[in-house]
Amino acid sequence: MAESKARKTATKAPVKAAVKPAAKPRKPESHLAMVRRARKINRELAELYPYAHPELDFENPFELLVATVLSAQTTDLRVNQTTPVLFAKYPTPEDMAAAVPEELEEIIRPTGFFRAKARSLLGLSAALRDRFGGEVPGRLEDLVTLPGVGRKTANVVLGNAFGVPGITVDTHFGRLARRFGWTAEEDPEKVEAAVAEIFPKSEWTMLSHRVVFHGRRVCHSRKPACGACPIAPLCPSYGEGETDPEKARKLLKYELGGQPGQRLRPPAGYPGLPAAPGTGGAAGAGAAAGDGQGEVA
Repeated sequence: MAESKARKTATKAPVKAAVKPAAKPRKPESHLAMVRRARKINRELAELYPYAHPELDFENPFELLVATVLSAQTTDLRVNQTTPVLFAKYPTPEDMAAAVPEELEEIIRPTGFFRAKARSLLGLSAALRDRFGGEVPGRLEDLVTLPGVGRKTANVVLGNAFGVPGITVDTHFGRLARRFGWTAEEDPEKVEAAVAEIFPKSEWTMLSHRVVFHGRRVCHSRKPACGACPIAPLCPSYGEGETDPEKARKLLKYELGGQPGQRLRPPAGYPGLPAAPGTGGAAGAGAAAGDGQGEVA
């Protein structure tokens, strides 16, 4: 009963969206005003997504590291449909480092770029075995020395496996940071640095989840659902997408659109439905290239 009630609450969230009046010429915004607006956006997103979380299924730091590497240029859903078999066969860095490359490639083939990803997984697993005693290190400077691991992947692992604050700049985060007027930078590291100056460090990890959630559910790349967006009054890019409330609601995705999320095993408190296990093939239901947070080496 409580779960059903939570789902209804989630699907009703966009209804409170404030429809902006016709755009007027905007006055130049001071840096202080931008920071205040940015922090208000974060508070609004926290209310909209109190259940925001990493959308990769994992049980330990090694599984999260592997899943994040696999998430490059595919959806977290496709990764989650692939990793149960992968982790059953190779549960530790030692096991994966000893994998037959062709067998590893075949398992991860549905995630795309499987040869490059297999090389990264074999390389990082061997490095964990040989240099870190089979354990995933909890420092950014160590993580980025692993094959296939850049700052983005490192921040995902640090924030969600070790509780170390980090800003994860994937395609969604970068897009929304620019739409919100937080930065005009395109380079992920410059976006990370700019946003880090706006928000207290304690907010970095959850801010990343909230912004990515909003990018996947409402503020889409090609057709943002502006008319169903609760933070429309705070967004300088309002009007880039559909402004009619009814039409905009039809663009909402995942739990806000009454559909399953990306996790097969969502965390407690998630109001949406769990995703269905994969059935094989190179593309899954709802798959979209570039939706994940990993990096292809």
